[in-house]
Amino acid sequence: MPEIKQAELDSPLNEDAAVSHDFSVVDPTRVEQQIDEKLIGERIRSMRLKRSMGLVELGRLSGLSASFLSQLETGRVVPTIRNLARIALVFQRDLSCFFTVDKKVSFRRLSKSDRIPITRKQKQNSRFVSQSLSALIPDRHMVPCLAEFLPNGEECEFTPKIFRGTEFVYVLDGELEIALPNERHWLCKGDVVWIDANTTRQYLCNGDRTARALIVTEHPK
Repeated sequence: MPEIKQAELDSPLNEDAAVSHDFSVVDPTRVEQQIDEKLIGERIRSMRLKRSMGLVELGRLSGLSASFLSQLETGRVVPTIRNLARIALVFQRDLSCFFTVDKKVSFRRLSKSDRIPITRKQKQNSRFVSQSLSALIPDRHMVPCLAEFLPNGEECEFTPKIFRGTEFVYVLDGELEIALPNERHWLCKGDVVWIDANTTRQYLCNGDRTARALIVTEHPK
């Protein structure tokens, strides 16, 4: 995230600094509705979580306290224009982002040529290649990816992170071994499994050719 200079936060706010000229006019009744229904705080929280940003970090960048931001997100306080402008600067947005209605997205496409394979190594001889498809998901509540588990001898398993949520695995090709505490499962092409992501687990290519799988993780909102 680009660094926000303190001078930008402390300088007097004007129309050019806080508001761009390329957005539609905000409906005054919409503003009142947003305040009454505490939707501004929900919008701020959504923008913050999409960037995996904590209240302390947002407070540091905006010059506002974490406790104030917490009250703002829960609708216990009504923000001033200055406060909203500070927050908008952090997210590199204009003030209209707090009041306009997001356009409903009904279709998105991610071409094969636009996907970038990422090779990850947890051990010297472990290899795991993934292609994230999460750019298609507006709120990142569901995160799909294409994964390739390369054969590379013994002890080349991949250990995903443990988190509160679920994991769905569909084997596209090859043989995949999934190790859970005190149990192991061997999957073939076409097999599907559901896993509690709060469980320690390991993935391992169980054949002499690459195993491919579609993995979808679901994170609680």
